[in-house]
Amino acid sequence: MTRIVVVGSINLDLVTLAPRFPAPGETLLGSRFITVSGGKGANQAVAAARLGAQVALLGAVGDDVFGERLLHGLAHEGIDLQHVLTLPDCSSGTASITVAGGENQIIVVPAANAQVLPAQVEQARALIEHADVVLVQMEIPLETVDATLRLGQRLSVPVILNPAPAQTLPVEWLRRARYITPNQHELAILLGADPAEDFRTLLQRAPCPVVLTRGAEGAWYREGFRSAHQPGFTVDVVDSTGAGDTFNAAFAVFLHDGLPSAVRKACAAAALSVGSLGAQAGMPTRSALQAMLDLHAPPG
Repeated sequence: MTRIVVVGSINLDLVTLAPRFPAPGETLLGSRFITVSGGKGANQAVAAARLGAQVALLGAVGDDVFGERLLHGLAHEGIDLQHVLTLPDCSSGTASITVAGGENQIIVVPAANAQVLPAQVEQARALIEHADVVLVQMEIPLETVDATLRLGQRLSVPVILNPAPAQTLPVEWLRRARYITPNQHELAILLGADPAEDFRTLLQRAPCPVVLTRGAEGAWYREGFRSAHQPGFTVDVVDSTGAGDTFNAAFAVFLHDGLPSAVRKACAAAALSVGSLGAQAGMPTRSALQAMLDLHAPPG
């Protein structure tokens, strides 16, 4: 069983369905409103657990009803919450999400997630030392992202950095990551490049191995100076929220299979995840993923 440690955010997603995205100053009538568990850290932890990994999460929630609900849901998924703090006099993180036409717009309020600090990472040193892979994103303080990358490097534990929401990072940080997993926009921001620049050029400019997600097109990846493409899987899209988190989780869980296989499985898992409303609702089990892979097995 693959041992995954996720260092990241825990949010409650407040999801509104609308016929389209409103223009500035415009009021629209939505068709539905739901609350679902989310946060990039929690999402990746849930997706990895459903795919059969042994998962521990490092993060924080507030001492409010949102926090209670979030912890209950994560425990139900079998995730180790020993290193998730409940902070007094603090609210839990939230994400306000509007879904229209299969796309989404998101505003995140970090709240408790802003208190996930480097000392918490160091306190989890023994846990991280025995992990097969560490996943970290950027909905927590950047100093904590850096601390995670540094500790992984010192302990020779591979760290996958999912640079979302993207910011320009020092080259030294990127070199500490075993892989970075941006989309084209995020990679351009990371490198301080023009987002319109061809993504293949950006792949070659990155100072570390890159797995670049391209939505329905699938993913491109690079190790050394070689680039390869994994086509996407054709599915009907209900809600793309959480697809990237599912991709990252599957990539981490199956990394021991080798890069091409891990990317293929990650693309398939992400495709399965968009068939339901809410970030975590469509995240597949290992058996569902295997059925998808069998259905699309290459000839011969």
